[in-house]
Amino acid sequence: MKIEKILKTYIPMTETAFYILLSLTIPRHGYGIIKHVEELTKGRLVLGSGTIYGTLTKMQRDEIITVYADEKRKTIYEITDVGKELMRHEVNRLKELHASALMYEGEFK
Repeated sequence: MKIEKILKTYIPMTETAFYILLSLTIPRHGYGIIKHVEELTKGRLVLGSGTIYGTLTKMQRDEIITVYADEKRKTIYEITDVGKELMRHEVNRLKELHASALMYEGEFK
């Protein structure tokens, strides 16, 4: 799938997709992703197995991640170059949102 179509499909990114890809800065298995997201969000976001594996399947289909088995036959997920480009776009979008929020936060007190 071309990057333009990936960007149109995934941006703005769901919180689940964002944290899954953020967790794949190193290759991880599904349970490792769930625990890492829980740790990153201090327990605020606990991903269910149905949610995570459904999202991972879609990401694999769209070539945002790759999948392989390690020596223990565990399924490992790894972000691709396309996935990294997608994350760069999303992080830039979030930086713009954050800067705008800081600029106007006083207006809502």
